[in-house]
Amino acid sequence: MRNQEVARIFSEIADMLAIQGQDQRRVLAYERAADSIGQLERDVVDMTHEGKLTQIPGIGVTLATKIEELLTTGKLSLHERLKAEIPPGVVEMLQVPDVGPRTAARMWKELGVTSVDELEKAAQSGRIQELSRMGARKEARILEGIQILRRRSGRTPLGIAWYQAYDMLEVLRRVPGVRQAAPAGSLRRMRDTVGDLDLLVAAEEAEPVMACFHQLPQVAEVVQSGPTKTTIRTRQGLQVDLRVMEVGRWGTALQYLTGSQAHNVHLRGLAKDCGYSLSEYALKREDGTEILCPEEADVYRHLGMVWVPPELREDRGEIEAALRGELPRLVERADLKGDLQSHTTWSDGNQSVGEMAEAARSRGLCYILITDHSYGMGIAGGLREADLAGQRAEIAAANARYHDLAVLAGIEVEIRADGTLDFPDSVLASLDLVVASLHTGLRTGRERTTQRILAAIRNPHVDVIAHPTGRLIGQREGADLDMEAILQAAAQEGTAIEINAYPDRLDLPDVYVRRAVELGVKLAINSDAHDVRDLDHLFFGVATARRGWATPEHVVNTWDLERMLSWARSRGN
Repeated sequence: MRNQEVARIFSEIADMLAIQGQDQRRVLAYERAADSIGQLERDVVDMTHEGKLTQIPGIGVTLATKIEELLTTGKLSLHERLKAEIPPGVVEMLQVPDVGPRTAARMWKELGVTSVDELEKAAQSGRIQELSRMGARKEARILEGIQILRRRSGRTPLGIAWYQAYDMLEVLRRVPGVRQAAPAGSLRRMRDTVGDLDLLVAAEEAEPVMACFHQLPQVAEVVQSGPTKTTIRTRQGLQVDLRVMEVGRWGTALQYLTGSQAHNVHLRGLAKDCGYSLSEYALKREDGTEILCPEEADVYRHLGMVWVPPELREDRGEIEAALRGELPRLVERADLKGDLQSHTTWSDGNQSVGEMAEAARSRGLCYILITDHSYGMGIAGGLREADLAGQRAEIAAANARYHDLAVLAGIEVEIRADGTLDFPDSVLASLDLVVASLHTGLRTGRERTTQRILAAIRNPHVDVIAHPTGRLIGQREGADLDMEAILQAAAQEGTAIEINAYPDRLDLPDVYVRRAVELGVKLAINSDAHDVRDLDHLFFGVATARRGWATPEHVVNTWDLERMLSWARSRGN
């Protein structure tokens, strides 16, 4: 039993406790434990043997004992009892957008609904709206959520697939004779979701690589195996294809297997015009002789263009720009000087202001904006005006500790149903920066939801609009918004639009990043960190920005502190 399985069981316990209406603190304890174990860089089995489970964030003595029980017996008595008490289909209903634990519990206890199919029939027959505090709107949203669930492609979110791929690649790189190892496919292009994983290795011999791959702890089943290609299925159900190539053919193999299909079709047409045929093995002249490409840049050079970054390879003008030598210098993680959305124990974060500051400093950032939720986000324990003084004291103490990091005072202020904000302008003006966001009412209609965001954009004290569509990848579709109107307004007002780097969000989506870049909209790549480890997610936000052709100049938190604050002051703060 590995980390992801332990995390899954703890997550299921949290869901079942929530359905039973258990104390929210107990539910949150299991949710945080699941998150911590799922992100753990070490094997939980090793940490158990070393007696270090309580060093995992969110794991105390009680939960450590339950982990030990699970690893020792293969089962957890609490989990087994809850499964006996709650039909499995009730827990599955939580996968439906807009169905939370309370709603699932009511469907089960008041209507006898114990599966998604039964939930759909209850909604179609009008039974749900007959319940108190439900109504026709809630019933329609549940039906819509069921359709969304059924449309899901089974693709894996980037943040999950990326870690699984690099865990495997880290082991394969240590096999004697391996010279190169990298992901390919949509993962290398950093799409927000991934189908199958494609891994590529260049090695002197394929056999030792294949033998190692078969023995990886992630492998649940070897689907197909050959001398240079193997397909496995992981314990989480993800299909992984491994190819092993000769070192001299690495460049063409990596280019071909990275894709996209549209990019490759265009490139092969260009190769034909140059008198070549292009495959995963080589460039081939008309007389049949091969041109080997040990490096991927060699492929593009032979075709008369500069190397194209993988994130751009969607046949959206990147080949034409590469032929002209006019590809932009895309933003990189090293360009980021600060993070403009982070949360602490003042709302729903796991660490204090000081701990978040130290984590930002250790990752090379020069400033971090503390943006705990405002009181409109009640479930997150949002701040009221009276709380700001205490938070400011902690921020001042952190600033006194460091000479190379600025800790800034901000807020993630809730945009209300009428477009007004939780705090008056006088309070917002006292903060270093203000981030505004929608968390509720995402299904109130295109015009109304768009107008709420436009009102916030036009408020001179709002500097950044956070996760504008509100999507949760694989869980909730984004709000129906007039994004063109929003981006046009942001460009006019000078308000930044966030690229939320949290892997479940990656919001602003890359297609809108590209349009924002075209319009000259300012962007902010933020971690939305609720834990010190979440600061590492900035990498995913940068990838999304790169897919949208964003350069460092487009991103306000690549600017030094003085320039960034000068921009914020020009907004009214």
